Amino acid sequence: MKSNKILPLLALSLCTATAMAQEARDTLLTRELQEVVVKASKVIRKADMDIYNPSKSAVENSKNGMQLLNNLMIPSLTVSDALGSIQAAGQSVQVRINGRVSSIEQVRTLLPETIKRVEWIDNPGLRYGGANYVLNIIVTNPAVGGSLMANARPALNTAWGFYMADAKFNTGRSQWSVGGNFKLTNKVKIYRDYSETFTRPDGTSVTRDETPLGGNTDNTMANAWASYNYIKPDTTVFMAEFGFFQNIREKELYHGLLSLSDGTSDIDLTDSNGKEGSTPSLSLYWQQNFRNKQMLIVSLSSSFYSGRTFSDYLEWFPGTETYITDIHTSIKDRNQAYAVETNYIKNWQNSRFTAGASYNANRNRSRYESLDGQVFHQRQDKTYLFAEYFQRLGKWSATAGMGVQYTDFLFKESGLGTHSWSPRPQATVTYAPDRNHNFRLNFTSWQSTPSLSETNIVPQQLDGFQWRVGNQDLKTANSYMLTFRYGFNLPRVSGTFGVRAFTSPNAITPMFLWEGDRLLTTYENSRGLQNLSFFLAPQIEVIPKWLTVSGYLQYRTERMRGTDYEHHNNAWSGNASLQLTHWGFVLSGQYIRAQRDLWGEKISWGEDINIIDLSYNMKGWQFAAGVIMPFGKYDRGYKTLSQWNSNEQHDRINMRMPYVQISYNLQWGRQKRSADKLINADANVDTSKAGGR
Repeated sequence: MKSNKILPLLALSLCTATAMAQEARDTLLTRELQEVVVKASKVIRKADMDIYNPSKSAVENSKNGMQLLNNLMIPSLTVSDALGSIQAAGQSVQVRINGRVSSIEQVRTLLPETIKRVEWIDNPGLRYGGANYVLNIIVTNPAVGGSLMANARPALNTAWGFYMADAKFNTGRSQWSVGGNFKLTNKVKIYRDYSETFTRPDGTSVTRDETPLGGNTDNTMANAWASYNYIKPDTTVFMAEFGFFQNIREKELYHGLLSLSDGTSDIDLTDSNGKEGSTPSLSLYWQQNFRNKQMLIVSLSSSFYSGRTFSDYLEWFPGTETYITDIHTSIKDRNQAYAVETNYIKNWQNSRFTAGASYNANRNRSRYESLDGQVFHQRQDKTYLFAEYFQRLGKWSATAGMGVQYTDFLFKESGLGTHSWSPRPQATVTYAPDRNHNFRLNFTSWQSTPSLSETNIVPQQLDGFQWRVGNQDLKTANSYMLTFRYGFNLPRVSGTFGVRAFTSPNAITPMFLWEGDRLLTTYENSRGLQNLSFFLAPQIEVIPKWLTVSGYLQYRTERMRGTDYEHHNNAWSGNASLQLTHWGFVLSGQYIRAQRDLWGEKISWGEDINIIDLSYNMKGWQFAAGVIMPFGKYDRGYKTLSQWNSNEQHDRINMRMPYVQISYNLQWGRQKRSADKLINADANVDTSKAGGR
């Protein structure tokens, strides 16, 4: 009842403030500071970001925002329109449109002709809330009254594909947008190579080698959205957006034959896990400009998740009907998330001051159907405050700020909880001696709060040996990073070389321990992770306007310490992209070697993958054909280094998939510009985790 009263009051307050501020004179867009920049043919290096201006060729050869990002070939960035992913150095990238936190689906709906520039921020400030990287796409005013975009990408040899459509309509100062997409992955064949060794405290051990007998994966989902925005030029922006996400089916199933080193007969096994559910969401945004280059921004959002997480693990002797191990876990979640964020920005000729506050609330309710319907509640509240100041002095510029985060947890059934205050200092110094070189030193810090699954104290059996249980005594973990970058622009070559040092002295990590005959996985605030990375990200115009290559190469050395262990890891990772453009054809190729990450007692890696794609553009149409994994073997997996459980798993998917793609863009009339959001409150709802070794 209380929340029902709050939302109308907030809406009334926003409307009242809007009416009182009609005399504001400044423009709605953030004013750019007059900084010294380093210019090249494709990139402008500023004190706090690199700016990429799309070339005419890049725009003409793109039919949506994702394709344009791929055609820009930003060296550090790995963009895959076919896979629907954007990453940098193996880490997540916070994507924004005109400063507003956005999804990949929203990037896909952008018309390439409307994208003025792309801002690549590899040292995000305090207002970005601890993001690793930020990609901000600046969209200008379209000159048409409506647009329709459609795209279809089916595979030719399996049930895999992606389909989307989006339409925009304008009336006066108002704009409506509606769209949806559908991603299909149905019974795609998978298998895994897996081996594990369990060692008991008395020194005895047993090794289990799994021979794959097949499996399949599902990952089918749908997403729909509708939005309204009102724009009064130079004064006010209001936006309301409703979205609905349906996880139709997400499941992995493996079937294998276990061979044991102790002479026990071979064992058949089936191991599956997945989830399904729906998430409606609502966001409201208000932006008001005032005199003297001042701006106030307020963003509210909420989401609700209703779904089920499940896992099944079965072991039996071949030819028998009696199960040795029979585990079924099913968790029903009804979880809510709410967020509000506000920023104040004041600009001067050579400086800028930004201050902000945000509040995030998660209310989680989990019902364990496999435990006689037991219900558990978790409450999580986070408050974040920050202030940041930027100043330019000749060839030097500096940014310094301080943030502070308050975190509070409460577990209703046990009455246990925890709360903490965490400071978040950050600073950047940039020196640009001339037009072709710049040097940047950046220090940043952030906090990571325990997740729902890490604090869940309900024991879950994973297989015949292993169990998992959370830890409600976990504390918020702190992370600190120092990065030095050298940016260079030479004839036909530009890029960045850098060194990065990272530490998380109390990182939240899994830990293993024996309790009788059970090997238990729980969680702890470890003794810390430290790593050092060296990276090089070049872009080379081999044949100007025809052939361009770019890439990212990283070498990382790291150390992880926890209860009774210390592990080390050294590994190469990176990506390489090639693009050949001529006569309306675009031939592109991409190779990705995923980063090998040490976390706790596990080294894990994402997808090692390669893609080849050929497209042809004709007026509003684009026709393309490509192959995912034309070379080599798909690999994704991990290995565990624990003295109690050492194992290695390689997930293999039948990813050699040829596909075709048809895209179409239609534009008409005269259109108002899309609303610019400079902030976006994050209300991502949490979910449970069931099973899975």
